[in-house]
Amino acid sequence: MIRRALAVLVAALVLTAGAAQAAQAAGYRYWSFWERDGGSWSYASVGPSLSRPDDGAVQGFRFAVSEDSQDATRPRGAAEFSVICARTPAQEGRKRVALVLDFGTAADAPSGETPPVRRTVCARVDPDATTADALAAVAGPLRYDSNALLCAIDGYPRKGCGEQVAQGEKPAATGSAAAAAPEDDAEGGPSVGLVAGVAAVVVLAGAAVWQARRRRG
Repeated sequence: MIRRALAVLVAALVLTAGAAQAAQAAGYRYWSFWERDGGSWSYASVGPSLSRPDDGAVQGFRFAVSEDSQDATRPRGAAEFSVICARTPAQEGRKRVALVLDFGTAADAPSGETPPVRRTVCARVDPDATTADALAAVAGPLRYDSNALLCAIDGYPRKGCGEQVAQGEKPAATGSAAAAAPEDDAEGGPSVGLVAGVAAVVVLAGAAVWQARRRRG
């Protein structure tokens, strides 16, 4: 019975550690690209350098930490072409593309950076222009990496490109907030939830061992 209780303890500890690792699953900080279809957003099937939107299209970009395209965060706020391009009249031989630029939240921002306010812009470009062309016309400077991955819009963020981060990572604490932060959290140590879970398992296993000894006695 004692061996069985210990086996249960080991299995529970493994499961608890696995749950903690899942909670810290890796994500990526990057600009996701979206296309507006009616009243909803859909993740773009090609990159902005390959997308050639029609006149009247609405496309969006959102900076956030996401695991993959299924987990990616959509642009926020209204996204109506008639509103975004209301002050950009149609012009012969040109097309208009409405762009929603959502720079994300402070929680998703790289350390030391503050996301600009979300905004919408209307790009008037050549008929064969790509989304990347439209973006460059109204939201430069843009920054790309060696694999043509879009890293920055309007200079944000200043550095970094699709880097891997811990899911749920928060901006670095400063001042009194940093002084008040628990040492385990600051050093990437065990979380409170993990410690509590392990403690609960130990208590249950101890009770099982005690009960087994009592029965034998």
